[in-house]
Amino acid sequence: MYIGCKVPYVVLALPSWLQQLKDDFTLNFIDDKRYMYLVKGLGATLEITFFAVLLGIALGVVAAIIRSSHDKTINDMRPGFGKVLLKVLNTIVKLYLTIIRGTPVVVQLMITYYIIFASSTNQIMIAVLAFGINSGAYVAEIIRSGIMSIDNGQFEAGRSLGFNYVQTMTYIIIPQAFKNVLPALANEFIVLIKETSISGYVGIQDLTRGGDVIRSRTYSAFMPLLAVAAIYLLIVVFFSKLVSILERRLRNSER
Repeated sequence: MYIGCKVPYVVLALPSWLQQLKDDFTLNFIDDKRYMYLVKGLGATLEITFFAVLLGIALGVVAAIIRSSHDKTINDMRPGFGKVLLKVLNTIVKLYLTIIRGTPVVVQLMITYYIIFASSTNQIMIAVLAFGINSGAYVAEIIRSGIMSIDNGQFEAGRSLGFNYVQTMTYIIIPQAFKNVLPALANEFIVLIKETSISGYVGIQDLTRGGDVIRSRTYSAFMPLLAVAAIYLLIVVFFSKLVSILERRLRNSER
């Protein structure tokens, strides 16, 4: 007579490749809380990008106004100090644009860190300056193209309202130019996020450097580099989606 029966206890083993992935994940991210290298690195990357964008926009707006003002008004200006000053400023801006756009950003970063601010220990500030100055050159051309695309009739409309040149640029031209180039500026922000991945050249522990630190601890390159690439991809996809929404709203507002 059978009173009961024993059910065998079966342990299902993971496939070897899946077990290997699990072990690699644990080794690279869970053990010793190594994922914190990526978290801290992401924070540094976003901080550098945010302040570099602000600096780049400020420099870009100033440079764009000088360049566009020179192109639009230099032939109509009377000889004098104002005309000479505008020519000098335009020459300086053109030199700035030529140098910055003609040299690699990694070289600019290293010059800023090892030469210009060699005595400074504020690595984040140095990176912000280097990337902000670099971004400003590209933002300048983006905004200048927006200003030059505005019909000259808008300047005439400003004069008819009693505005001088500065007031016309401030209240009429610049707002329209920004609206036209806002998607391009947003794309520049996305490009800048990826450019900051070279911050590790000057010892900053950004997102890319965080993955490299994990690799140096575990001697495993696959997981850390894949994680860094995935995080950058998610950031770019997120902001690209925002840009597409912005472009759609701008198109709808023009109807």
